[in-house]
Amino acid sequence: MDGGSTAYNPRTPEEVFKDFRGRRAGMIKALTTDVEKFYQLCDPEKENLCLYGLPNETWEVTLPAEEVPPELPEPALGINFARDGMVEKDWLSLVAVHSDAWLLSVAFYFGARFGFEKDDRRRLFNMINNLATIFEIVTGPKKQSKEKGPNGSSKNNKSGSKMQSRQSESHAKSSRMPSLPKDAEESAEDEDDEEDEEEHGNTLCGACGESYGTDEFWICCDICERWFHGKCVRITPARAEHIKQYKCPDCGSNKRTRV
Repeated sequence: MDGGSTAYNPRTPEEVFKDFRGRRAGMIKALTTDVEKFYQLCDPEKENLCLYGLPNETWEVTLPAEEVPPELPEPALGINFARDGMVEKDWLSLVAVHSDAWLLSVAFYFGARFGFEKDDRRRLFNMINNLATIFEIVTGPKKQSKEKGPNGSSKNNKSGSKMQSRQSESHAKSSRMPSLPKDAEESAEDEDDEEDEEEHGNTLCGACGESYGTDEFWICCDICERWFHGKCVRITPARAEHIKQYKCPDCGSNKRTRV
């Protein structure tokens, strides 16, 4: 097997990047323009096969190196076994992910072998990181779609935030907690969730009388401070976002606050 070994021995971050870029170009060809040939070579009836990218921008599917340890890190073994057991697009995407991982391992193998210091490793990574991954090329760029509201602006889950703010203010108008250091925020959030369950577990809906549940939308009357299931008073999270002061049916004389 000559796919992993090569006479080309990069010594500087720029040379390693050149090697990375050549191998990457070869693997991209295998998974895009040469995909039919690549697919045929990955016969599941054969032994463990690997996809190698070569510094001269070519590729090959072959068996792994026999020597242990190999001269270079080895790509994922047996990519051919999953070929007929997956949708072709998913299989190519999986091979692309493993190819990205292999390219990084080879590049930083050279970095370790030739004693790159911190600044050299950072420079190498930055050059690599400026290139799209093979996975991104094979699957296409991600579409960052945002839901648009009636006025064309992006939604930001305001209704959910209002529901959470109402519940976190206090279930019975408890005092606010002082801000915590950043390193204590995560543990404090977990403790708050547990305390919230204990504190509000016995709260009953002012309409149906059922107990409080964190998985349901609740709304508090700003007049009598009783809590209600949104469904019981026909208030949705989206509608609650536009209510400045909510009055329950009793306090509002059966007239809800206008939006």
